[in-house]
Amino acid sequence: MSEESTKSNGSTRIKAAIIGCGGRGTEHACGYTQSAQTDIVAVCDPLQSALDSITGSYKIGETFPDHKSMLAAHKPDILSVCTWTGLHPEHVIDAIASGVKAIHSEKPIAPTWGEAKKMVAAADAAGVQLTFCHQRRFGAHYMKARELAQEGAIGKISRIEGYCSNMFDWGTHWFDMFNFYNNETPAEWVMGQIDRDNAETVFGVYVESYGTAYIKYANGVFGLLVTGEDIGGTCANRIIGSEGVIEVNVNDGPALRFMRSSAAGWEVPDLTRTVPPGGDTTLSILDAIDCMQTGRKPILGSDNALRATELIFATYESSRIRGRVKLPLTIEDSPLLSMLGVS
Repeated sequence: MSEESTKSNGSTRIKAAIIGCGGRGTEHACGYTQSAQTDIVAVCDPLQSALDSITGSYKIGETFPDHKSMLAAHKPDILSVCTWTGLHPEHVIDAIASGVKAIHSEKPIAPTWGEAKKMVAAADAAGVQLTFCHQRRFGAHYMKARELAQEGAIGKISRIEGYCSNMFDWGTHWFDMFNFYNNETPAEWVMGQIDRDNAETVFGVYVESYGTAYIKYANGVFGLLVTGEDIGGTCANRIIGSEGVIEVNVNDGPALRFMRSSAAGWEVPDLTRTVPPGGDTTLSILDAIDCMQTGRKPILGSDNALRATELIFATYESSRIRGRVKLPLTIEDSPLLSMLGVS
């Protein structure tokens, strides 16, 4: 715990700060308020309207227009980075240099594979706990889907599928879920293709219009991610096993259902006792705080985030070289951005 942490009623308080006070920054603020030990000592955002909004909703110690002035005035124990993706490298590296103990950043990690690796390496070298908000690991239906798959409810897993709008922003969640469902088994190779027919960006980073990623994992499981607007799928995630199937976020259906090959129809499990109360982001914040205090490995650790991120850039690289990409990925850029001629 930082020596500069405030004291209240004889107990040490945790000092939290937030860079970026938009929608996600506000969600992080909500999470910090659910910790009885934590005070939000400072937030920063260049937009006064964002500062006014967050201070109108939560008790905030002080506001700043930029992260450098905030970090110069405060030394938080834990810091949230909730800015656009292209700003993550600067904000994370500067926070590490300022002496924070833990950083909880929004995803995607960074615009390029090289930047993502550099951020994680800097945190590791400094002994800073770095987590990325793949908060769906705390969602009741995702956790139950993993439990069903791991306990053999549908037999031996053979393939995991995901369907979403793009690989970079949404796909990072589904690649992370593939790894989550598959017990963090390393991927061996990726083969993919992408198409781009518009100038869409997400958080300032160009994304593909349509894409397909096919993944081979070391345990023989395959992954399939399909992205775009009219891609079918009928659900967000599907886990196919030798004796049944699990579907997550069914279109116009339940959050989770599964069918055993021996059963007559779909089963919808009870999710009420799967996770403790609180939203997914709040639970991710509370887990990061607990890990900072206890030294326990975070559920959203940077190693997990890197594995998901590698699959994004490996898919882009496969499209660039028109072939299969064996992992680990050795490039430094984003092949999509390079093919578009943008930095």
